[in-house]
Amino acid sequence: MSPIEAAATLFGLINVTLVVRRSMWNYPFALAMVSLYAWIFFHQKLYSDALLQLFYIAVNLYGWWNWTRSRARTGEVRVEQLGYAARLGWLAGCVAASAVWGAVMHRYTDAAFPWWDGSIAMFSIAAQILQSRRKWESWVLWILVDLAAVPLFALKGLWLTAGLYVVFLALSVWGLIHWTKAKA
Repeated sequence: MSPIEAAATLFGLINVTLVVRRSMWNYPFALAMVSLYAWIFFHQKLYSDALLQLFYIAVNLYGWWNWTRSRARTGEVRVEQLGYAARLGWLAGCVAASAVWGAVMHRYTDAAFPWWDGSIAMFSIAAQILQSRRKWESWVLWILVDLAAVPLFALKGLWLTAGLYVVFLALSVWGLIHWTKAKA
């Protein structure tokens, strides 16, 4: 457990709490968190998660831009929902991307858990894109990611991060409930 992991954990808690509340103030905390986690995961040889953090920087900047332009008259960020076909498409894409990325990490790196880590990364990418687009389904994917990430981070001895993902799981359930009530 390092001070960098502690700071990333704190920023993560603040970030996800603000996302659940549909507050745009989540984005500065998100950018700080993912920058720190990029460093942490790289040094733990969780390369998929390290690269994922770089992706998060870009998608969080996009999300910040998108959310500022997507407010309801009340000032809250609007929540939308995918259609059935789009949901199936996103799920199939996640599964296919996980298989391909896991194979790449297995073949070309010394990644600690290439398939597991790769699947978490691919589902996280989809969840983050959907969240940036204000889609309710993002929370379903975040719940799956959190359920997979907790044991992985525990196996790597990243106890604060594993604990953070337990809290993320609870926040994701809260987000799912809160955003369900706010769906357009």
